[in-house]
Amino acid sequence: MSGHEHPVRDVIAGVWRGLSDEIRVDPLGSLIALRNGRGRKPRLKIMLAAHMDNIGLMVAGHAGEFLRVSAIGGIDARVMPGQPVTVHGRRDLPGLVVAPPDFLLPSAQRGGVALVPELLIDLGLGAAEVAAQVRVGDVVSFAQLPLAINGGLLASPALDNRASVAAVTVCLEALADRSHVWDVLAVATTQEEVGLYGAQTAAYALAPQLAIAIDVTFGTGPAARDFADRTYELGKGPTIAFGPNLHPVLYKHLSDCAERCGHPFQPEPVAAHSGTDARAIQIAREGVPCALLGIPLRNMHTPVEVVHPQDVYTTGRLMADFIAGLTPDYLGRLARELD
Repeated sequence: MSGHEHPVRDVIAGVWRGLSDEIRVDPLGSLIALRNGRGRKPRLKIMLAAHMDNIGLMVAGHAGEFLRVSAIGGIDARVMPGQPVTVHGRRDLPGLVVAPPDFLLPSAQRGGVALVPELLIDLGLGAAEVAAQVRVGDVVSFAQLPLAINGGLLASPALDNRASVAAVTVCLEALADRSHVWDVLAVATTQEEVGLYGAQTAAYALAPQLAIAIDVTFGTGPAARDFADRTYELGKGPTIAFGPNLHPVLYKHLSDCAERCGHPFQPEPVAAHSGTDARAIQIAREGVPCALLGIPLRNMHTPVEVVHPQDVYTTGRLMADFIAGLTPDYLGRLARELD
C-alpha cells in the first residue's frame, strides 16, 4: 500500500527485468525500467506511469483486544465491516474488520454507516497478546483473495492500480519484438493514493518529452446505472481522457492510433484535474505533454474491485502501437498541430 510498496515492487521488478535494458529504484521507491529505443542518441523519452500502491489501513490505537485504525488513501467505509484483513505486526496476523453496535456509535451516525475511525479489527486474541504483537503505525492490508466471476471478469483488492501495472507489462512484452525509435521509461510509481508523490519526483528526475499515465476509471455496473454518463463499460476497451489538464493533440493521436489498429476505446471527458499521476507529470519541470488512459473498474476503493482482463490487454497493446509509431520529429508535429 502507499508508503509500503516494496513487496509488490519486488514482484514487478522480477517481471520487468527481463523486458528492459536497465532497471532501478528511485529515492522515493518508484520502480523505473528503461527500454532503449533504436534512434540516434540523444534519444527522446516517453514515460509510462502506473502507480503500484493501493489503499489500506494503519493501526491507530489499541482498544483492549481490538485495534482502532486510520485510512491510508480513500476507503469506502460502507463495505468494510466483515472484511478479512492481515495486520502486519511483529508477525502477520489474520483478522476481521468489525463495526461496533449501532447504539455505541456517535449519535449523528446511528442508523447509518460506521466511519473508519469507529471501525475495529478483531484478531481473536486477548488484549495482552494484541499489545505485544501489534504496534501503533503497523499497516493492515485486505486479505480478500482474487476471484474470477461470470463474464470473464476478475475481482480482487488492489486492481486500482495493479491492473494498469499489468497493462504496462503487456506493452513492454509487445515491444520486445518490435522496433521503436524513442526510449521507453516504464515507471511503477509510489504514493499515488496519498498525493501523487512518486509520479511527481520520477517525472522531475527523468524529464521525459512525452508521458502516458495509466490508471483505472469508474466502470458501469448494476450499482451505477443512474450514472451511465459518468461511467464506462467493462470489456469495451480503455478510456482516453480529454480535458484542460491533458494534451489535446496527444489525445487525438492516441485515438487515431486506436482506430487505425482496431483497438476499442471510450472517450472520457475530464473537466478538472484527473486526480491521477497525469496531474503531477504534466507540470514537472517546464511541463510534459501528457495523456491519460483509464481501465474501467467497478467498486473502486473497496476490497472487491472488478475489471475485465481484456481491457488490460487492449490498453497495453494500444500503448505499444503508439510508441512504435513515434518518429524523431514527433514533437515538432505535436507543436504544429497545437497551434
